[in-house]
Amino acid sequence: MEYALHIVVLAGIFSALSISLDLLVGHSGLLSLAQAAFFGIGAYASAIITTQAGQPPIAAMLVGMAVSASISLLVSLPSLRLRDDYFVLATFAFQMIAFSIFNNWTGLTKGSLGISGIPSLALPGNRGPASLGITMASVLMALFVWSLSRRISRDAFGRVLHGIREDEVFVKSLGKNTMYFKVVIFAFSSALAALAGSLYAHYITYVDPTSFTVMDSLLIISMVIIGGAGSTYGPIAGATCLVVIPEVLRFVGLPGAIAANVRQILYGLLLVLTVVMRPAGMVGTRPLQ
Repeated sequence: MEYALHIVVLAGIFSALSISLDLLVGHSGLLSLAQAAFFGIGAYASAIITTQAGQPPIAAMLVGMAVSASISLLVSLPSLRLRDDYFVLATFAFQMIAFSIFNNWTGLTKGSLGISGIPSLALPGNRGPASLGITMASVLMALFVWSLSRRISRDAFGRVLHGIREDEVFVKSLGKNTMYFKVVIFAFSSALAALAGSLYAHYITYVDPTSFTVMDSLLIISMVIIGGAGSTYGPIAGATCLVVIPEVLRFVGLPGAIAANVRQILYGLLLVLTVVMRPAGMVGTRPLQ
């Protein structure tokens, strides 16, 4: 039972994280390699505020989202002026800078030692097992992020984002300030990634830089592509699939070092098969542009 709840928690966290990236990749046509950085900002914000400032987890989550959104403005205002591969490189650079800060600012993040003793999240009125409470929180967060994403993608703001994805020059010709829309959605996506990071920190109760690398950003992108970018349920399907795969390998009996390599091979193989055989993803309706 505990093991099943653990998988559900991770699926909920990474579903929210992949949905947050899909707002950029699937709905806006912006490929970012920095989602793990904002995920880490939320996690470290919760860790620092709860362990060093003694604030409750909910307050730490809100601060983490605000900090992540603020930092995203510093990143997006110059980088969103770039196009295509140059924007990807700019987000990649920020990802590497963020990881370096996590790993070297020992006075704040404790470097490679990480931060331990993060309080677990307790839901108001929950009298059941602690694992059940965090499971409920994970599922509710995923549903909250999914509902926000669906609402955004279907209103006027979302239609402008879809226009930017298809033909930004045409949208500009209609008098829309495309830079404004891209900056806002980048900040919103970053805040949602930080929310997932905060919950992750309160679930694991320990954070260190190895959970927020460029490889983790690539994993999040893989979830979006495999599930189906820009679709209603694609990011959830992709996140659940890639969360379950390494758990299945535990039952094969492979040594830890070999299992890690096999997991990376399976991720890559699944991504290649998706791009070649099903460009729209598992449940998507349109190929990633």
